[in-house]
Amino acid sequence: MWESNVRRVTPYTPGEQPKTSNLIKLNTNENPYPPAPGVLKALKDMDYTSFRKYPDPTCDLLVSAVSDTYGIAKDRIFTGVGSDDVLAMAFLTFFNGEREILFPDVTYSFYDVWAELFRIPYRQVPLKEDFSIDPEDYKVPNGGLVIANPNAPTGLKQPLSAIEDIVRANPASVVIVDEAYVDFGAESAIPLIDKYENLLVVQTFSKSRSMAGMRVGLAFGQPKLIKYMLDVKYSFNSYTMNMPALILGAEAVRDTQYFEETVAKVVATREWTKKELCKLGFEFADSSTNFIFAKHKTVERDYIFSELRKRNILVRAFNAPRTKDWLRISIGTDEEMRAVIAALEEIIKSENNSV
Repeated sequence: MWESNVRRVTPYTPGEQPKTSNLIKLNTNENPYPPAPGVLKALKDMDYTSFRKYPDPTCDLLVSAVSDTYGIAKDRIFTGVGSDDVLAMAFLTFFNGEREILFPDVTYSFYDVWAELFRIPYRQVPLKEDFSIDPEDYKVPNGGLVIANPNAPTGLKQPLSAIEDIVRANPASVVIVDEAYVDFGAESAIPLIDKYENLLVVQTFSKSRSMAGMRVGLAFGQPKLIKYMLDVKYSFNSYTMNMPALILGAEAVRDTQYFEETVAKVVATREWTKKELCKLGFEFADSSTNFIFAKHKTVERDYIFSELRKRNILVRAFNAPRTKDWLRISIGTDEEMRAVIAALEEIIKSENNSV
């Protein structure tokens, strides 16, 4: 009978993390390049005996490094265990009313999981036919808004003017802008936080800074927003970030030159991959991320997915009604993407010849 008191939710399904290493792994939008060199040096120099102590609950080492790099005051910065932790704290903190929160029907699939977990009423707003957002859809009474920009899994970005239009139209709600992929081609909403006290911008080190395994996330907002989030964090778990993540995260954010060079390489490979996918008969939205959300005009999605897997190439497939025909292909190294294109050419040629 104790099960009647269990909080039951349908959990988020993360991308597969296979145990074998002889794969081209393009299913979880990880960066194909290692973290900044300073991360390795700090790792080698780390005093493991300090692990007997609790980490700094204020995360000051990391917050200070972020403050210096971004030019933003420390009281406008929140840190967490990846952007998932930051977003979960934001949902728990700001979405405590009776009105529905709004987010797109095709977006990061953790949003509805958190809403269900925290018993937050929500409504998923349909994207337009081309997967773009209509700002007018978010100018209605609501309990809060969540917009991923660029969006995932579609890869589409919204201009900063559209984001500001949504924030301006909702002064009574907290608007969360999830910028996990912003560094690959979109304009950040961080400059707007001084102008709007209801805006929270969330970023992560998992993509553009190659630190997915360390779990480092950030939020930027006015001091009042950050204070509310810290109150909830300290009521939930004072020591959310471990000592290595703080030390290595600080090194990752300091090396701006390496960060810019790595992002540029990913973007260049993405643009090359777009051209090659077009030649093979794929269609896709114009991605501003480190992945491409694509479908073939004639060959079925599941066939391509399974044939790639037979060749030890992992990509991501979603099964919601509007995404069931699409594949999300993360951008790897030039060598990896050449292998993917060669495999796709072979798969499509073989299928077309069998018809």
